Amino acid sequence: IAILIFYLSSIPSSGFPKSLGITTKIYHILIFFLLSFFLILAIVKGKIKDKHLIFLAVTLSICYAILDETHQLFVEGRTSTVVDVIIDSIGIFFAAILYAIKINFKPHQKLF
Repeated sequence: IAILIFYLSSIPSSGFPKSLGITTKIYHILIFFLLSFFLILAIVKGKIKDKHLIFLAVTLSICYAILDETHQLFVEGRTSTVVDVIIDSIGIFFAAILYAIKINFKPHQKLF
């Protein structure tokens, strides 16, 4: 997923339609959700209650979001914004929250 993010970030703006609008925001949330979720699974490796490892995965994901935006500074026609990092972070935190809910949910309990 990190390689996919890097590849898509390397495409000059001339390779994208002019107005993607909300679609790009959804992409940012979704792709960084996936990056963070799989990174959490890879780092935690069965130590499901270790909050430090989840924090590490979230921190690494946010660092990658910042690096991705920095990388875009060097791609023709692309821009780098703090807003995109914040939007990426929404996906990252959503993945961490979903994982936390999953590990705290007991199979015999009903959600509703």
